[in-house]
Amino acid sequence: EVQLVESGGGMVQPGGSLRLSCAASGFTFSYYEMSWVRRAPGKGPEWVSAINTGGGSTYYADSVKGRFTISRDGAKRTVYLQMNSLKPEDTAVYYCNLFMGGYDYWGQGTQVTVSS
Repeated sequence: EVQLVESGGGMVQPGGSLRLSCAASGFTFSYYEMSWVRRAPGKGPEWVSAINTGGGSTYYADSVKGRFTISRDGAKRTVYLQMNSLKPEDTAVYYCNLFMGGYDYWGQGTQVTVSS
């Protein structure tokens, strides 16, 4: 059974940093690209970032480019999202995403709130 478990969210002031983690199990982690998607209150889902199987290629939404960094650790089966220079508009629930076999798999999400 595929499981994605996010952690690391919280409340932070503008300009602050957080690191999100997504612990993965139930599939061959090294075979799949992984993504982060967020959903702000009252808005639709927004793709944030993705990383390829080896970690050598990363992709970012324009809204987070230069501030967020995605990475993965195969030994720990974990994907990370380092978020720096956070802005109030980054406030959202952040989800780890796996697309495998024609299906989207999601974690439970972790809340990030950026507020003074």
